[in-house]
Amino acid sequence: MRFAPRTPIEARTEGATSPEGTVPTVAEADRRRAFERLSRQIARCTLCPLSQSRSHVVVYRGSPVPRVVFVGEAPGAEEDRQGVPFVGRSGKLLDRALETIGPALGGYGVLNVLKCRPPGNRFDPGAAESCRPYLERQLALLRPRAVAPLGARALRSLDPRSPPILVAAGAARQGPAGWLFPLIHPAAALRSRRLRERWERDVRALGAWLEAPPFEML
Repeated sequence: MRFAPRTPIEARTEGATSPEGTVPTVAEADRRRAFERLSRQIARCTLCPLSQSRSHVVVYRGSPVPRVVFVGEAPGAEEDRQGVPFVGRSGKLLDRALETIGPALGGYGVLNVLKCRPPGNRFDPGAAESCRPYLERQLALLRPRAVAPLGARALRSLDPRSPPILVAAGAARQGPAGWLFPLIHPAAALRSRRLRERWERDVRALGAWLEAPPFEML
């Protein structure tokens, strides 16, 4: 799976952000339909025991043609209740941070490694393996220019050889499938003033990176 590169023809026809409301290209429309089919498949998933305890499957929110996709670890209680990723306290902090980036961010999307809430909010590695094909297919169809893992488990899911999150966060790196820009998890920023300052600094660094070449030309 490669989520970053586009051919020169695709880059010209789709544009950097492909704003919603414009007429999609044939290839883009096909990917949107494929993503909708995948989303329905994920919503019916029973591959692991988490399907027995969930209220809702949590699939995706955001643009159908995102420039950046933010990948969290797992749904929490509010996400499980609504069936939408990052709508609780962590989600509100994430949304406020993205507002500060402004136009440089472009269209974006948000999803999780796990599609169902694990009991006690404890990340389940076995469930993550069951969900991995879904995660890879989502990114392959969304084709973001970069992926921003939120937290250590999301980073390791996308790049098993990555350094610890506190080392990797706040700087772009090439992962196995393309550009990554790791960030600490918003929940961590809510628990610590020091980490809140780190979160805000790293979000500003993400905005600066998105405005700088060569990324702005991808």
